[in-house]
Amino acid sequence: KPFCWRAATYWAGLCSDVFFDFTGTDNGEALPESIPSAPGTLPHFIEEPDDAYIIKSNPIALRCKARPAMQIFFKCNGEWVHQNEHVSEETLDESSGLKVREVFINVTRQQVEDFHGPEDYWCQCVAWSHLGTSKSRKASVRIAYLRKNFEQDPQGREVPIEGMIVLHCRPPEGVPAAEVEWLKNEEPIDSEQDENIDTRADHNLIIRQARLSDSGNYTCMAANIVAKRRSLSATVVVYVNGGWSSWTEWSACNVRCGRGWQKRSRTCTNPAPLNGGAFCEGMSVQKITCTSLCPVDGSWEVWSEWSVCSPECEHLRIRECTAPPPRNGGKFCEGLSQESENCTDGLCILDKKPLHEIKPQSIENASDIALYSGLGAAVVAVAVLVIGVTLYRRSQSDYGVDVIDSSALTGGFQTFNFKTVRQGNSLLLNSAMQPDLTVSRTYSGPICLQDPLDKELMTESSLFNPLSDIKVKVQSSFMVSLGVSERAEYHGKNHSRTFPHGNNHSFSTMHPRNKMPYIQNLSSLPTRTELRTTGVFGHLGGRLVMPNTGVSLLIPHGAIPEENSWEIYMSINQGEPSLQSDGSEVLLSPEVTCGPPDMIVTTPFALTIPHCADVSSEHWNIHLKKRTQQGKWEEVMSVEDESTSCYCLLDPFACHVLLDSFGTYALTGEPITDCAVKQLKVAVFGCMSCNSLDYNLRVYCVDNTPCAFQEVVSDERHQGGQLLEEPKLLHFKGNTFSLQISVLDIPPFLWRIKPFTACQEVPFSRVWCSNRQPLHCAFSLERYTPTTTQLSCKICIRQLKGHEQILQVQTSILESERETITFFAQEDSTFPAQTGPKAFKIPYSIRQRICATFDTPNAKGKDWQMLAQKNSINRNLSYFATQSSPSAVILNLWEARHQHDGDLDSLACALEEIGRTHTKLSNISESQLDEADFNYSRQNGL
Repeated sequence: KPFCWRAATYWAGLCSDVFFDFTGTDNGEALPESIPSAPGTLPHFIEEPDDAYIIKSNPIALRCKARPAMQIFFKCNGEWVHQNEHVSEETLDESSGLKVREVFINVTRQQVEDFHGPEDYWCQCVAWSHLGTSKSRKASVRIAYLRKNFEQDPQGREVPIEGMIVLHCRPPEGVPAAEVEWLKNEEPIDSEQDENIDTRADHNLIIRQARLSDSGNYTCMAANIVAKRRSLSATVVVYVNGGWSSWTEWSACNVRCGRGWQKRSRTCTNPAPLNGGAFCEGMSVQKITCTSLCPVDGSWEVWSEWSVCSPECEHLRIRECTAPPPRNGGKFCEGLSQESENCTDGLCILDKKPLHEIKPQSIENASDIALYSGLGAAVVAVAVLVIGVTLYRRSQSDYGVDVIDSSALTGGFQTFNFKTVRQGNSLLLNSAMQPDLTVSRTYSGPICLQDPLDKELMTESSLFNPLSDIKVKVQSSFMVSLGVSERAEYHGKNHSRTFPHGNNHSFSTMHPRNKMPYIQNLSSLPTRTELRTTGVFGHLGGRLVMPNTGVSLLIPHGAIPEENSWEIYMSINQGEPSLQSDGSEVLLSPEVTCGPPDMIVTTPFALTIPHCADVSSEHWNIHLKKRTQQGKWEEVMSVEDESTSCYCLLDPFACHVLLDSFGTYALTGEPITDCAVKQLKVAVFGCMSCNSLDYNLRVYCVDNTPCAFQEVVSDERHQGGQLLEEPKLLHFKGNTFSLQISVLDIPPFLWRIKPFTACQEVPFSRVWCSNRQPLHCAFSLERYTPTTTQLSCKICIRQLKGHEQILQVQTSILESERETITFFAQEDSTFPAQTGPKAFKIPYSIRQRICATFDTPNAKGKDWQMLAQKNSINRNLSYFATQSSPSAVILNLWEARHQHDGDLDSLACALEEIGRTHTKLSNISESQLDEADFNYSRQNGL
């Protein structure tokens, strides 16, 4: 029923009318007409309603308490709560005598769900006294919940030791917000007890420096008043990368005497890899060759003849331990080295008296006479020898080598002493002689011209007549191995006014005005148009090598069907290249032909072609080209392209190509920038001219491929030239600047160079587009006197604004015999064709085990792709994926790439790194690889 309650204020004289209208019930209770209370006091809340959460379907109770209070009612969401829903209690505060009223109500889940407003469901207490009303704080009522799924689960991590670990966790949405707790292996983590762990940063778990003990399973726990939720467990692995221990001492040589090997090892235990940490990179074993000298026991020579009978009536004989003498710790001869016996059978008589009757003084006199006689004879012999040597030197004074006649230049005589060995300044024959600074070394003369004729540079007659019996010969001051296919040996004498033996070229005298520097293309000389080699191969495969050219062909095992055999050939074009460059394109390799063209292989074969490009920088666009049957050249692929038809692996000096068809192939390059570099090999040859006072120097600049330099040496062999200095590499840039070749530091008063020939220049296009044709400049030097037999000078080859090389020449031009120069290594020419297992470094049984292991895909990625990566094959892996056995093709490429390398250590190291988790590889031991390496070297004579 409606009612009105009027409360009058006593002190302020204010009147406040408050109306309450409780409807909806028949048995409502009316408020009392008067409630005793202390005058002038507003209600004070002792207890205010708190925020509450409804859990599931359980109602919650809101409670408030105030004094002095005549009445307390709840107001929820701006509306009064019905009087019947209130439960109130009234007590008396004994200390103040004031009435204390306590009221509470229940709020159900349905009430909260039915409320739709901009705010949460809220309730507030209002208390009355005689003076007025007081309101409590608003208490919100929310339905508590916690969703099941985490917004972000922690993720497993693999971190190195002492690295930082951060595990992220975002708990499920909930009311109230969930609190997060971390578990490690189901045990709570207390971050306050471990300063290395922090869990305060936005529910994340941070481990500042990972320890091995931090490995484990981590779980994020979220909980509120409703429920608890567990995240997915995250596995944290703290790993340790392996580190090498120190090298052990070198082992003893494995053979007692002869050639063997030593090795030392190290282990990956400093520290050892743990929890999947990376194994140590590099080789665990190093091997070097060793030579142990075999001990030789000494043996006696035969006894000498008995000496003459001595005054003591004894003679003796001796023998020496020299047949052979003991060497290298061998035993010395056993027995006596001297024997003596009576030479008169006991009848020792002197002056018709027995020896025991002779006075000692007589014996001493006889010994003195023999001593003085020997000394006198020695003095006479020495005197005769001194007189003989003096007479001989006087007889040879007309041709003495210690005096150089330079009267034609100075009007008198000047003596120079020099030694034939290199001492002091290696550029001057006499280190005490000062260079003539007035002599100009560089001329602005004509550019090197081309002389298409086959002729030698001849000089005018000398001021001095050469000796008729002078022995003219050029000899290198060192031995060097070069790439030619035949061994050159010269033994002969060149006399003045005669041409060198074996030189079939015609010579003609040139008029002085026609003597100009020239560049000659040796392609005009009569040479072979191609190098060619053949071999018969079957199902076991093999290797075909073009000796000393860097060109080889690898036929894999099984590439040819069983019971079939083919005669396979390989040739190199040494004539004019058939590939004509287009625009800026340059030929970088020889043209290599392999056949027969109609042969079909089931597995790609490997062709190795040398090139002269400097591939250390990305300034080239290199292409592989093939000649068609019509003679045209078509591009097969770019080296950097991805292709499934063939594969190119570019090394610094060679390109290894995997192909499935035979034909003629070559490498071309298109320079992308001016920094593109071609590698040129520069060398100097020398020989005597028909004029015995002249000496010719020829400086060559050719592409740095073995076959290009082989052609130079072959032509020089026919001309009687001798290599004077070890060849060097010149980096020639594509910056359009020309090449200069000059002769420097010619000893004054001994040699002179023909006018206007000290410096010669070659145009850029002539060098850049040489197409492997030997390019050379010739210089003619003249001796002042025939007694000059030593030549020392410098040859400077430089590109303007580019690289420079110095060739130091120091040689003798007068020797009785010319020594043989070994132009190439024996192992590259002894076995041009190898068939069967001996052609491969990796034994077939080990190859099968490797292929069986890596051809099968592995969930951890340790399959053939890892094998390719460990062997520095990181590009165009899609080509291997198309092969029936990718691992076999990778091993074939390894065989072609390492045919001249030392041993199987690089492959063993790769297998060691990958195979630690492969049980199939565990039976491939180091001793098996060592044995395979030894067998390969023995079979191929290495």
